[in-house]
Amino acid sequence: MQDFPHHYLVSANAEAAGTVALKSDNMPQIVSAPPAEFGGSGDQWSPEHLLVASVADCFILTFRAISSASKMEWVSLEATAEGVLDKVERAPQFTAFTVKATLTVPAGTDEAKARRLLDKAEGACMITNSMKAPCHLNADIVFAS
Repeated sequence: MQDFPHHYLVSANAEAAGTVALKSDNMPQIVSAPPAEFGGSGDQWSPEHLLVASVADCFILTFRAISSASKMEWVSLEATAEGVLDKVERAPQFTAFTVKATLTVPAGTDEAKARRLLDKAEGACMITNSMKAPCHLNADIVFAS
């Protein structure tokens, strides 16, 4: 692993209507659009879905690292994340995330140890630990010719 801090750069590009193209070096482009709840078609990834997906993804990757360090073998892990978006003081905000995890382990695995490692992964997930991180805007305005 590299020394901290790590920096992640993603660019988003869109026209006045349509999808938003998301890009980062050496990765395939993905597109997003508003979810159905905000007037979108509901057939594209949305920022809301990507955030909730990050919770599930980070949970699994964190568990993978923790279980490897603890030398616990496992077969598969399915994590389903649900995020609740509500209004808090008149502004939309995610108010809760729930992860439902199903861990499949080889016969004879110490169940208490498996549960401890799942709990440890929940507490160590950097995405959920970062949810209240400040966000700063650096904006430029360019006029079309």
